Amino acid sequence: MSDSSPARPVVIDVWCELQCPDCRTALDDVRALRARYGHRVELRLRHFPLEKHKHSFAAAQAAEEALEQGKGWPFVEAVLDRVEELDRAGEPLLVDVARELGLDAEELDTALVDGRHILIVDADQAEGKAIGVTGTPTYVVDGERLDGGKSQEGLRERVEEITDRLLGDA
Repeated sequence: MSDSSPARPVVIDVWCELQCPDCRTALDDVRALRARYGHRVELRLRHFPLEKHKHSFAAAQAAEEALEQGKGWPFVEAVLDRVEELDRAGEPLLVDVARELGLDAEELDTALVDGRHILIVDADQAEGKAIGVTGTPTYVVDGERLDGGKSQEGLRERVEEITDRLLGDA
């Protein structure tokens, strides 16, 4: 692969659920990967809302609206930082977080009502199931699925190993 075109970033799919305490823990890994690789990787948020968390589907839709408004990851991080509050407060918290981040909170609220992002969330969930995602967080790098739903022990190191190899840093 020695063409002269600029290298494309390595895509790391992060299957996440915004009402999942394990995903909040995984934020440290996401931040570390961002700090280590910068623009050489693209951390792509993928949704995998679980039925046991009744606000997770709405949260995934809200994250898509935040992404459209240019603050997807900041929104995800802010919601995950308040996961217990989301358990209690539900959708009003999503609108509050949007407002705190300077997003158009009314538009986010409208997006939840009109369901404009449901297809994206459904498609992510279907793809996740098809490739064997069973819990969150799960990373997929270069076709390899790394499941953090059971344990996050050594997960970031494994993601870094694969990424270094793909970037030729190994």
